Amino acid sequence: MHHRSRSLPRVLGAGAVLSLALALTVTASPALAAPPGPTAESDPVPSLVAGEGTAAPQLVTGLSEAAPGAPVEAARAYLAAHLDRYRVDPGRLTELAVERTAADRHTVRFQQYHGGVPVLGGQYLVRLVGEGAGQRVESVGGKYFTALTAPTAATVPDAVLRKLALGSLPDPRARAGATAEDRGLVVLPGGTGRLARHFTVHAADPGNGEPLVREVYVDATLGVVAFAHDSSAPYEVGGADGTGAGAARGAAAAEPATGTAPDLRGRTVPVNISRQPDGSYQLVDLTRPATITTYDATGRDYYEVGGHLPDGILPVGSPGPDFPASTGTSGATDAHLNAAAVYGFYHDRLGRDGLDGKGGPIVSVVNVSNHGKPFPNAAWDGQKMIYGNGNARFLPFSAALDVAGHEMTHGVISHTANLVGDGQSGAMNEGLADYFGNAIDVTAHGMSMDDPAAPLMGENLCRTGTPQECANRRLDDHRTTVDDYLGAGLDLDNGGAHLNSTIFSGALWDIRRTLDPLTADRLVYRAMAEYLTPLDDFVAGRDAVLAAGKSLKLGKAELRKVAAAFDAHGIKAGWQNRIATDTRPLLPGATAPVGPAAGGGHWVMGNTDPNGKGATALYTGSTTSPGAPTRLSPDDGRIHGWAATDGTSAVWLAIGPDATGTWGTEVLARQLSGGPVRSVFHSPVQSPDTVRMSGGDIALTVSDNDTGRTRVQLSHNGGPFVELPLPEGHNLTAPLTFKDGLLGWIETWTADGATVQAPTVYSTATGKVTAQYPVATPNGTDPPYLNFPQLAGDRLLWLAAPADDTRPTALRSGALDGSGVRDLLPADSPYTPADMELTATDQAVTFMHRSAQPSGGWSNAALPKLYQLPLAGGTPVRVSCNRGSQFHAAADQGTRVVWLDATAGRNDLVVRDRPAGTC
Repeated sequence: MHHRSRSLPRVLGAGAVLSLALALTVTASPALAAPPGPTAESDPVPSLVAGEGTAAPQLVTGLSEAAPGAPVEAARAYLAAHLDRYRVDPGRLTELAVERTAADRHTVRFQQYHGGVPVLGGQYLVRLVGEGAGQRVESVGGKYFTALTAPTAATVPDAVLRKLALGSLPDPRARAGATAEDRGLVVLPGGTGRLARHFTVHAADPGNGEPLVREVYVDATLGVVAFAHDSSAPYEVGGADGTGAGAARGAAAAEPATGTAPDLRGRTVPVNISRQPDGSYQLVDLTRPATITTYDATGRDYYEVGGHLPDGILPVGSPGPDFPASTGTSGATDAHLNAAAVYGFYHDRLGRDGLDGKGGPIVSVVNVSNHGKPFPNAAWDGQKMIYGNGNARFLPFSAALDVAGHEMTHGVISHTANLVGDGQSGAMNEGLADYFGNAIDVTAHGMSMDDPAAPLMGENLCRTGTPQECANRRLDDHRTTVDDYLGAGLDLDNGGAHLNSTIFSGALWDIRRTLDPLTADRLVYRAMAEYLTPLDDFVAGRDAVLAAGKSLKLGKAELRKVAAAFDAHGIKAGWQNRIATDTRPLLPGATAPVGPAAGGGHWVMGNTDPNGKGATALYTGSTTSPGAPTRLSPDDGRIHGWAATDGTSAVWLAIGPDATGTWGTEVLARQLSGGPVRSVFHSPVQSPDTVRMSGGDIALTVSDNDTGRTRVQLSHNGGPFVELPLPEGHNLTAPLTFKDGLLGWIETWTADGATVQAPTVYSTATGKVTAQYPVATPNGTDPPYLNFPQLAGDRLLWLAAPADDTRPTALRSGALDGSGVRDLLPADSPYTPADMELTATDQAVTFMHRSAQPSGGWSNAALPKLYQLPLAGGTPVRVSCNRGSQFHAAADQGTRVVWLDATAGRNDLVVRDRPAGTC
């Protein structure tokens, strides 16, 4: 529950799946221009919400059309009969679930398939009321992607895809012991779609040893990571299977019984248990359709109990019905009662039979450690509850019913809306868990909504201090999208999934304060179970709750209260455009695979092409004047990006099968003003990594996957590429920089029992190294991390980060003639750059500064920001006062910089001509 941020590399297409609405053309079917049963203007419930990037509508309400028969067959027949209206082919739908939230109400949730492969987030729902011959369709909607033409057969070997998934972990220490679970093929929506293989990668966070789970989608035809996000539980395209972790082991022939057990606060409480055939007792509640079982991990590591239970583990036991003190101190009693309370809330209040809706078992495991150390956390791992054993500050995490309700609600969400866990959909996932976690706690304890503790989450976890001091979130923080949305990139909290959750849960909590709490609970549950789909954003969440209110027969006055709650939190169409910025937009809603390049008053960048054959095309535009971007790359089905430009031409990588069907990486070039696309490098055995240009010269690096060695190749004025000689045993470990006939790189080798790293300058005119600044580290000691060499003016710049990540990074500068090194920013500077981004012109140096996680929690001010200082040195100043994450910067001319900016809850390509200074 106390979540930490983790670093995520900028992989190809990171975030693109979650910004489909920004990348795709909004296309509504003409047949839906006047939907049946239009609502009155004063009705806050929308009658029609057009789909984004698809001809199928997102939501249609106000229907009352006959659909007799069994729910699934009736829903399928209805869509088939209205194919021209909804543009949804029922032949591409598979039944996912049928929700029955009332005796005469069924919602059929379909999963979209493309060529037999499930589509990520492709779910379409038909809501039926009545029974038999009187059954009618009340509303339809969801996400069905009509433009998909992606291939459905993988062409890259599974072993290669698995290696790429493991390689998405940014830290080699995490990769060393990581495993990748193959979860099958999936089509990623967006334009014509992309075929990917989904892996769940399990690793240990090298910083603190805690478990790290990452969902990685690797393009199965191009061999690049398409999308990745961290997760506390596996994300299933079609929902979890509902089997839980299995019934209690050793519970055969057991009988229901009652007993007592001490809880974490020393109170003796009654518990539902089971009597075993040998006369002993276990924490197994057999009184409900869903068997509730509690295990004690006895300090086992998270990895031993995550996923499937380890062999030999049995439910918490006792020789008699009165359980010993250890049952309380381990947190087992509280966990057992938590599971019963959560089941009772969903069953008695909302009519749901367990987390999976099918009476599946509810399993809890307590007393879990982090490699033998305290584990102050709790998680739903996709099958069961896992409770950490606490530490000096925190009790075992089963002490808090709201935390347990929050985490187990993730199990309910995975069987209903199944919201993807990052960006706005991730914030709604967390927000729904916030809401129900607190609603369960408040209901179980008979608290008034006016009680000061009602909106607090986790307030009972601390051993000392007040509830307000202990609470890790509060649902009455009054945060709004426009004022408080944290524009985080995917490298922080999966795009702000937890950080932005209370914007959405706060609106829901206000609804619970305004309406009758039972009505509010049923309203939010119906929206989750019957309306939301995996890729929905905040505005779609608002529409879902309002539509659910209409189906519950809420009056217009009540619906206006619901709408007012969302309004008060800024959740309404177009909220992103109301956030103040000081930049000029170049490409709003960019879905760039990597950052831009810039030079000579122009930018170039790969971006999703919704109308072409491939996932990504290369575009260019002016950095000084407005105008629509121009496409540079051919429409050939390949991914185009990783570009460089000198302001006149662009050179870039094209990945995928060429015109002959041969898979590989080709280097292409073209004038920014147009003209033919030229192939400048194409080899069946060598794949370029980076490409740079200077005037008519092009340089690139080529890596040998077998030896791990990287070499530089150079083409002079359009001539053939020639490999530049490196001494035997030397290698390159960083991207190239190329300017005015000089190349810069980081060279490494071993000598005299040490690892040597050397920022290096090479003259293409003389064919000689003109400057080299070696840094030697004795063998057995981790060397520093030297990266991002940049040629600017008469200097070579680079970043020097310590190996242990515990000390800051220095920004260093060496003379081109080898005469010496100086620090532009020493490691003890308050503006220490992050060790991942650096760009420069002859006048100015721009870098990214990332704060350590503040003790009071993240804020927009603490998100990664760009700073700039003169090449000669000085005090850095802010490039922009935009409040969100700023990353992937590219220097253009003078002090002008372009970058990707996440301020508005999306990645916008923006520009500033000069730094903002003090913000």
